[in-house]
Amino acid sequence: MAEADVNSIEAKIAEFLNGSPHAVVGASRDRRKYGNKVFRVFQQNNRPVYAVNPNADAVEGCRAYPDLESLPEKVHGVSIVTPPDVSEEVIRQAGRLGIKNLWFQPGAESSKALSEAREFGMNVIANGPCLLVVLGYREG
Repeated sequence: MAEADVNSIEAKIAEFLNGSPHAVVGASRDRRKYGNKVFRVFQQNNRPVYAVNPNADAVEGCRAYPDLESLPEKVHGVSIVTPPDVSEEVIRQAGRLGIKNLWFQPGAESSKALSEAREFGMNVIANGPCLLVVLGYREG
């Protein structure tokens, strides 16, 4: 595979999805919000997923954790559905934990967060496709 292919968005997505479990930081109890839909698309595809939300006890019947450091196991990747300033702290937590795969949902990224993620050598998906489209989210 040519080097350009290794860095293609398709390769980045394949790396993100080629492992489990995942965490959704910004998972929401509100089914209308993207943080909830992203969490549910993992469930719809039978992919192990943890909800991360410091203001919720549970999301879609699953225990919610206050941060990545509170999860019961290391995750393969993190879907980030948070305001950009919160995303920056998520990157630092992921870096401390050795998490290498990040998918910023549209609006969650900032230039600082993206720069920090790349400094950690993370596989970063941002400013591009939405996980809901890639995994085929179904409303319901």
